[in-house]
Amino acid sequence: MELTPQDVTSEKLLAAILKSLDDDKAEDVVQIELRGKSEMGDYMVIASGRSSRQVASIAEKLVERVKQTFGVISKIEGKDAGDWVLIDTGDVIVHIFRPEVREFYQLEKMWMPATGAVAST
Repeated sequence: MELTPQDVTSEKLLAAILKSLDDDKAEDVVQIELRGKSEMGDYMVIASGRSSRQVASIAEKLVERVKQTFGVISKIEGKDAGDWVLIDTGDVIVHIFRPEVREFYQLEKMWMPATGAVAST
């Protein structure tokens, strides 16, 4: 079934992103709802890869799957270094880190609700 851009909801995009990350063995995947907090997107997803090579590979495959499934061309930054890759799919912002880099920046803490209620997979 071919999806048109009108059929692509942020929830469908989020589900596909989470599946892609799971398929590629991303670790410590966290999703944060941004609605009402930011205009940059509806969701943020943060994940880790064990090495620079895995981080870059997870990012590459994710961008390709989103393009193939939804026809969405994602913006990607940082893939060559592999320490922290940012993928902007429009409605969902994805950060993939090496664990040490993720620990240093602690992005989750900046966006987490005060209660700490963040969905983790």
